Amino acid sequence: MGLPVFLADFDGAVPDPGSVIALEGPEARHVKVQRLGPGDEVFLVDGRDRRARARISLADGARVTCEVLSSEVDERPTPHVTVVQALPKSDRAELAVDLMTEAGVDAIIPWSARRCVAKWTGAKAGKARDKWASTAREAAKQARRAWIPPVAELHSTKDVVALIETVTGRGGVAAVLHEEENRAFADVARAAADVGEVIFIVGPEGGVDDAELESFRAAGATPLVLGPTVLRTALAGAAATSALGPLTRRWG
Repeated sequence: MGLPVFLADFDGAVPDPGSVIALEGPEARHVKVQRLGPGDEVFLVDGRDRRARARISLADGARVTCEVLSSEVDERPTPHVTVVQALPKSDRAELAVDLMTEAGVDAIIPWSARRCVAKWTGAKAGKARDKWASTAREAAKQARRAWIPPVAELHSTKDVVALIETVTGRGGVAAVLHEEENRAFADVARAAADVGEVIFIVGPEGGVDDAELESFRAAGATPLVLGPTVLRTALAGAAATSALGPLTRRWG
């Protein structure tokens, strides 16, 4: 089993071997929960690609200090993958974020699609986004990632159209996962093999509205079918991100 991962503040730089990093608050408490103590080795990450292997030197419950043994910057995979996720029902929203993060997604954009049952309005929008961000953070630690995928502000369909135009305008690829299409996922994966970024758009439980689909197509996105079975919205983004891995440079 790999070393446990904890989030730490590196002050914007890769820490030098021999330097001391402190863990406080929830991260320090997690050290205690995992029954770790002086002499145990851990990975520290800052959520921005920086990683350090360290040895715990002090653990008193409220504060933990670690001595850095080695450090590095994790290279991000190419192409960069963003999933535009239509808001799932509340019981599946965190599941979608968790699965996408563990699959390796680089950024997550919540989308208020026309057929979404869930709605983010007023103060609820900020709280819901914070919950998605917290889920991404914990899932990234579980997956031993040094990069925590950011969760953007809620996007409207108009915002998603603008994003598609921007990404495709600079040579990227955008795809709408749609079960009624017949274009194969492999076709888009081949087009994505040598680009810098890919966007996958995942609709809600009721599917992408016809008008939304046409506006995305007009902006430069390609509708495609992910596979022979219809996936729940909570799984589709993770499945697409994983499927892209061996077909591009993402998995090396």
